[in-house]
Amino acid sequence: MTPNSPDSSGSRWSDLDRPPLDAASLRRALTRADSLWTSVDVVESTGSTNSDLVERARDGRAQEGAVLVAEEQTAGRGRLDRSWNAPPRSGIFVSVLLQPPAPQERWGWLPLLAGVAVASALSRTVGVDTGLKWPNDILVGTGGTERKIGGILAERTSLPAVEQGGGPGRTPEGPGAVVLGMGVNVSLSGSELPVPAAGSLVLAGARCTDRDPLLRAVLRSVEDWYGRWSAADGDPLGSGLLEAYAAGCSTLGRPVRAELPGGEELVGEAVAVDSDGRLVIGTEEGVQRPVAAGDIVHLRGAGGTGA
Repeated sequence: MTPNSPDSSGSRWSDLDRPPLDAASLRRALTRADSLWTSVDVVESTGSTNSDLVERARDGRAQEGAVLVAEEQTAGRGRLDRSWNAPPRSGIFVSVLLQPPAPQERWGWLPLLAGVAVASALSRTVGVDTGLKWPNDILVGTGGTERKIGGILAERTSLPAVEQGGGPGRTPEGPGAVVLGMGVNVSLSGSELPVPAAGSLVLAGARCTDRDPLLRAVLRSVEDWYGRWSAADGDPLGSGLLEAYAAGCSTLGRPVRAELPGGEELVGEAVAVDSDGRLVIGTEEGVQRPVAAGDIVHLRGAGGTGA
């Protein structure tokens, strides 16, 4: 039997390098009386934890603080509708349901918040240097090259409406909510990487690849940052989120190419992240242009190799 491979019996549980998560233990550790997390469910396999949790939220089977973890995702989704697939139990595939108290115009900070939380949790727990590629890719250094090991996907949804009786003005849709999905490659070997630019914690020399403490650390870090951000009414400055994001963002100070919706491209230096979470790019013409959405390519230059 080779490392990170099932034995000849074909059993899903025969890979000792990738043990299954213990749902009961996770619930005891995470769903305390004062915790944000109200439930933790672990499923063996699903298409997408985000899609499942959105459905559960809409039909009333999940409340704020619900956590859904999959041992395997067969149709995971990333930004720009990209697929996110990995071998069973090789990573963290988790979605959480939040009902933010902050104004909705500040909800765009939630995926960046998750990026800060995940990157800092991994750095503390496994001892690897992490960085953030705007807006919410998690990077590590492997062999002198930046590799993507994780990503964040946020989707708006709604909870069921509270029954208030009939009459004019009643809306069938309930309060707004957000499903925040996080994926991290933990134990993928070089031959298992989906694309050349991908990486994993094990390939980055992580001192721990046990998903149980990693998942606990990630969720506690998300809870901590979400609490700060909520207490500041979603203000990225007052909560310290903007400062933390900028400090960990590998995109800043580098030449980049932004591939924008509609096919436009913008080349320049990433000079800042503004109070709306947009990446500000300085062009050769001396114009500073904020980018709210798009695919960012790190070009060779001030930050090292492209990614």
